[in-house]
Amino acid sequence: MNYVVLDLEWNQANGITEHEVPAIPFEIIEIGAVKLHTVPCGQPADGGSSAGDGKSGSGGGPVKGRDTEKDRRVGSGAFLIERAGEFNQLIRPSVYHEMNQATGRLIHLRMKELKKGRPFPEAAEAFFAWCGEEDYRFCSWGSADLTELQRNMEYYHMEPLADGPLAYLDVQKLFSIAYEDGKSRKSLEYAVDFLELEKDIPFHRAFADAHYTAKILARILAERPAALRNLSYDVFHPPKDRKSELKVQFDNYAKYISREFDTREEALADREVASSKCYLCRRNLRKKIRWFSPGGKHYVCLAYCEKHGYLKGKIRIRKSPAGKVYVVKTTKLISDQDAEALKARREHASDVHRKRVQRKSRGTKERP
Repeated sequence: MNYVVLDLEWNQANGITEHEVPAIPFEIIEIGAVKLHTVPCGQPADGGSSAGDGKSGSGGGPVKGRDTEKDRRVGSGAFLIERAGEFNQLIRPSVYHEMNQATGRLIHLRMKELKKGRPFPEAAEAFFAWCGEEDYRFCSWGSADLTELQRNMEYYHMEPLADGPLAYLDVQKLFSIAYEDGKSRKSLEYAVDFLELEKDIPFHRAFADAHYTAKILARILAERPAALRNLSYDVFHPPKDRKSELKVQFDNYAKYISREFDTREEALADREVASSKCYLCRRNLRKKIRWFSPGGKHYVCLAYCEKHGYLKGKIRIRKSPAGKVYVVKTTKLISDQDAEALKARREHASDVHRKRVQRKSRGTKERP
């Protein structure tokens, strides 16, 4: 498997002399990437191809930093993880021509430097050419980069990366699964310190953050490869129809991503969206607690499988770029104690709703 570890920097309107363009609220100004691939033990490495010689994929000379043998190859017993190439490219802005102050302080880039870059469509085409024709998996620290990459591509009328959800590896999530509780989301520098990796170049530039993310991914591949079963999905392009809806089962939960609906109400009324199924035995389950919203941001329900126990369902309503909505639903087994806690949350939510209705009713009666 080939892995393209991607990091982006972007600029945005300063809100004073430049105002946000809704179609592209974040304009990409730098692309950095590192390519990894696995090599079976005993097989000689090819030394890297397609900019695998330590040179920038933009043709701009060596990427400054460390391309040592220790960096390029990490052993896992069954295979080696090899650093096969690097890409780094500044992008000339065409939407926002002033650097947002917060962005400038973080990444230490000036507009005069960006003017030396390439236009986004040209830079993006060079990046995809560098990625190569062989199958590869995008990887990033967090969930935002692929969304903004696809949004920028759409703005320039480029061919989309996919016609539906795009599978990728969220290395921030994988780090938590591999080394912590699976729920927390820590900073990139925290993970580097936790794994005692060398800090050989400054953080907060696209290539630097891709470099460190690649180091962390290589360690996970070497030490906790099972964590990579936990794919993430970028849903900039939701499924087009019911047949292409996404249903995925992981080790301890299942995920469903729906097609688009015109309204939230239409989505929640859909039979597949509202259903509760045991992802282990595929049975349709009767709900112990129907869908309710404990805080207004999502919906949860409780069902019971006679073979496997209690299951908690969770629905998040997301807006698509087309202005419609789609559903991301997860289902997971929970303990009896967690089921009782969910029942208590339902009672509390009912009490809050009842009191709100009573206050509204009293206010209406008191009006002249």
